[in-house]
Amino acid sequence: MRPLVFVDLETTGATATIDRITEIGIVEVDADGTVREWQQLVNPGVRIPPFIEQLTGISNAMVADAPPFETVAAEALRRMEGRLFIAHNARFDYSFLKNEFKRLGITFRPLVMCTVKLSRALFPEHKRHSLDSLIERHNLQANARHRALADAQLIHQFWQKIHVDRSIDDIEAALRAQNAHPSLPPHLDPGIVDELPDTPGVYLFYGENELPLYVGKAKDLRKRVLSHFSADHSSAKEMALSQQIKRIDWIETAGEIGALLKEAALVKKLLPSNNRQLRKNDNVCTWTLVDEGDGWLRPELLSARDLDMGIRTSCYGLFKSSKEATDVLRALATEYALCDSLLGLEKATPGKPCFGHQIKRCKGACIGNEAYAKHTMRLVGALTRLKLVSWPLNGPALIREGDEAHLIDAWRYLGTAKSDEEIFALLDTGRPQFDRDTYKILTKYVGKLLPLPSA
Repeated sequence: MRPLVFVDLETTGATATIDRITEIGIVEVDADGTVREWQQLVNPGVRIPPFIEQLTGISNAMVADAPPFETVAAEALRRMEGRLFIAHNARFDYSFLKNEFKRLGITFRPLVMCTVKLSRALFPEHKRHSLDSLIERHNLQANARHRALADAQLIHQFWQKIHVDRSIDDIEAALRAQNAHPSLPPHLDPGIVDELPDTPGVYLFYGENELPLYVGKAKDLRKRVLSHFSADHSSAKEMALSQQIKRIDWIETAGEIGALLKEAALVKKLLPSNNRQLRKNDNVCTWTLVDEGDGWLRPELLSARDLDMGIRTSCYGLFKSSKEATDVLRALATEYALCDSLLGLEKATPGKPCFGHQIKRCKGACIGNEAYAKHTMRLVGALTRLKLVSWPLNGPALIREGDEAHLIDAWRYLGTAKSDEEIFALLDTGRPQFDRDTYKILTKYVGKLLPLPSA
């Protein structure tokens, strides 16, 4: 028999990255059947909410003189290390311990087994698999519910009970199946694990309605989707998201480029609540230069909605707002001794110096002390590092990836096709407005752009 450890925790709340442990209960079972028990109150360093005090019976007064987790960490780790970690709703207990150890710089990654999932596998005829349901169904002896050691003892009792009621082959098969898959959200069909492909693509998480919670991309859909449901949650937001998911859809693509483009397009179209990146960027703008004559090039702010990268206009920077664009230009004016009046940053008064000249920053192009051409040379030099990649072809182009072709026109993504007929059909759909995220994706693959095939 392998060495086991049955674990239960009491905590200040349900979020492992924010809440803290208040009590640890451990039942160790050695390979020879020897059993040891350990219980430890822990000072969480934060207040225990009243409803948690009422639920667990652990009060703030009880933990006031208890040691913090860092003091008992070595002892807890010694008792669990090298053992199969068994808990009821194991994702919860493992996540709390992992985060507590992580704060101490310790990696905690045992082999985890969940008795909720084990009960479902061995007793599929029953709908409920909570610890209270197991107590009633299997006549387990509960001494003090919602105290760590008492609940760990109940989990141990359940383990002993199944070894009487079920064959060792059935138990081992259930354990193998569980270790092969991460712990899925309770409302998600377990069959999804076998359906997910290992190809590139985009996946969509849904909750209660038809609006997606999250859209993501992946080189390997199966691996990426299942990673969301590992017990190793890096943030409270990620854990909260996983618990809301009731349905998953996906779209396979021929490669990573297609996945990136499809993700960006779907996020803007569907506006998932948990996607902060790749949202609509209608206010995006860029600087262009307008020739005012006599060597004077004046910066002009152009909305991305009006941006046509196919006409070879030089553009500089993609900014989230006009304020951001103006702030960047002001910083360049300071760095390169440029004239605020000629840049349009302040209203020009004929014959009068700009403010920058009065503080000896501007070299005087505003009052004729410097030639416009020299000022323009410095301006172009300042903007060079912000210059956008010009569209290199005279019309639409393709990026071929596997059996798919992505149709692009002036950095706008028109769609993906698998035949020449589909390509030319996409050309008739019209061009979408310029999109910053699509531009950033596509400019990385500029060397893959190919001219359209002959009609």
